[in-house]
Amino acid sequence: MWLFAAGLTVLSAGALLSLLLSKAPRLASWTGSAGAVGGCLLAIAAAIGVLWSGESAGATLAWEVPLGSLAVEIDPLAAVFIIPIALVVLIAAVYGAPYMQGSYHASTVGPSWFFFNLLAATMLLVVAARSGLLFLVAWEGMSLASFFLVLTDHRQESVRRAGWIYLVAMHLGTACLLVLFLLLGRSSGSLEFDQFAVEPGLAGVLFVLALIGFGTKAGFMPLHVWLPEAHPAAPSHVSAVMSGVMIKTGIYGLLRTVTFLPELPSWCGWTLLAVGVLSGIGGVLFALAQHDVKSLLAYHSVENIGIIGIGAGVGLLGISYDIPAMAFLGFAGALLHVLNHALFKSLLFLGAGAVQHGTGTRDIDRLGGLLKTMPITGGTFFVGACAISGLPPLNGFVSEWMIYLGVLLSVAEPARDANVAWAPLCVLVIGSLALIGGLASACFTKAFGCMFLGEPRSEQARHSHEAGRPMRAAMVTLAAACFVVALSGPVFLFLLRPAVLTIVPPGAREAAAAVVPQSLGPLVGVCVIFWATLAAVGLLSWGRRKMSSAGKVDGVPTWDCGYAAPTPRMQYTASSYASPLVILFRLLLRPRITLHPPVGLFPKQAGFESETPDLFAQYVFGPTFAGVAWIASKLRRFQHGRIQLYVLYIALTILVLLIWKLG
Repeated sequence: MWLFAAGLTVLSAGALLSLLLSKAPRLASWTGSAGAVGGCLLAIAAAIGVLWSGESAGATLAWEVPLGSLAVEIDPLAAVFIIPIALVVLIAAVYGAPYMQGSYHASTVGPSWFFFNLLAATMLLVVAARSGLLFLVAWEGMSLASFFLVLTDHRQESVRRAGWIYLVAMHLGTACLLVLFLLLGRSSGSLEFDQFAVEPGLAGVLFVLALIGFGTKAGFMPLHVWLPEAHPAAPSHVSAVMSGVMIKTGIYGLLRTVTFLPELPSWCGWTLLAVGVLSGIGGVLFALAQHDVKSLLAYHSVENIGIIGIGAGVGLLGISYDIPAMAFLGFAGALLHVLNHALFKSLLFLGAGAVQHGTGTRDIDRLGGLLKTMPITGGTFFVGACAISGLPPLNGFVSEWMIYLGVLLSVAEPARDANVAWAPLCVLVIGSLALIGGLASACFTKAFGCMFLGEPRSEQARHSHEAGRPMRAAMVTLAAACFVVALSGPVFLFLLRPAVLTIVPPGAREAAAAVVPQSLGPLVGVCVIFWATLAAVGLLSWGRRKMSSAGKVDGVPTWDCGYAAPTPRMQYTASSYASPLVILFRLLLRPRITLHPPVGLFPKQAGFESETPDLFAQYVFGPTFAGVAWIASKLRRFQHGRIQLYVLYIALTILVLLIWKLG
């Protein structure tokens, strides 16, 4: 445990030093980056030690704050979350040092690294906390640190708006968490995790509170409205951390809450599964309609959180119906997708940052042809695009395959439970995962093709340049990790087993552990196919290189056939490419399309524009908050600025509470 404590200390020291060195931006940047790298390496070592030994490590210190002690512990479930958190923060810190110096005002560098290190420390503390009060303190620190990081470029009005939306959403979620922990600790009078006692009949209510409170941070639909605003506003390495791992603390909190509760009714699993399906399909559909590459990636975070929710929902149904394969593989797929999404989504956000750094724009319709000037960025972005689409032989496929297996093996069981609604379950899980994968492939075909292929659509794209060496190294490392996880898929069945058994009730752990040999065969088969595919691709590439080395290869225009003077305007734009799918799902997306078709035999101009606002923000949260603002404006007459009246309000409130208590 001392390694973990040392990691938090190094992160805190790096935060303070970078703030003190704010007047020397370059030194502050490298100091903050070094503190993040050192602290995360120590945290990873502590987590690996727990997974290797299989034994939890913890410490409890006296704390004068009531309702608990300063208790921290790393068990297998916490370790599975600590590793991706620390790994992504480490890589983002290496990327962020040169990125911040070239993209932001010097006065923001020191404070930005202060809050970056603080965000890393509080995320790790959230996962390790074993007291409700310590958890909430770390949770609030995490929210505030990320809020200030979102406001790094606070001179822009859109950035300030995104920051306030994020802060309001986080505190609404925290209000639910406060009620959750108070109800959990009401019977025992303590907020220590190991002393929680759930009163009969409250399990379902507590699950709903956890789903709302933690789901707001995770970005489940319809609680996701902050996410497409905050992620594009933050610096790209911060977006990588927020999207890659910070939102996963919501998943951790939800899974940890499940371990506190007695046997949950089956409707909890169905609810989580439905929320996952809504988030997965809704997220990828809204991503299809985006023109800003970071907004597109933000909606794909909602999509992948939905996939994790589908896996967790399958696991909960497996517990409810006593089906070990569903329970184990559902949770294992969800946990592996936590790691996989951390890798490929961080890679994609870093790639988007490199594109913005090299061109000065994030507008997909103004890019094009970047693969010629930014080959490393383009190649690694392509790897991330294939991985997030769930395409083999990359890691996104492996975690989704585990969730598929959880349902398929259960359906194939001769003695399967007849009480389970198998048809809706198969449609929701298998059908939605297949649809999500197909739509994600279409979306990233649009994004990669319009950004990196073809001809430059603007002067910004024409004069683009590759990212610096540390930024390229960070992207290559994440791309390589996507392959490593995919090629070692069966190993993760054993690595994740202790964490899954932490979630599963004690009485079902032996049966759940027995699922590993049963599911090992399909995963090994997939892994062998991956290795064979990569070997074939490598052999073909080697042969092609050998044949092309024999003669000179020239680049020439395509056969014109009347197409003698192609211009960038003749290429597909992102809007036109996605238009058929957007129109197909127009009842859900409600796009606003402006079309100026060509007129006459020799038209001089034509135009096509599309805009797809977030329906939940426009029709649910927008009117709700407008109504709250209207009510608040009517209550201003009570704010006279007179201290005597405020004291009277307090006295009347205390009197009402006393009467209520005595009654």
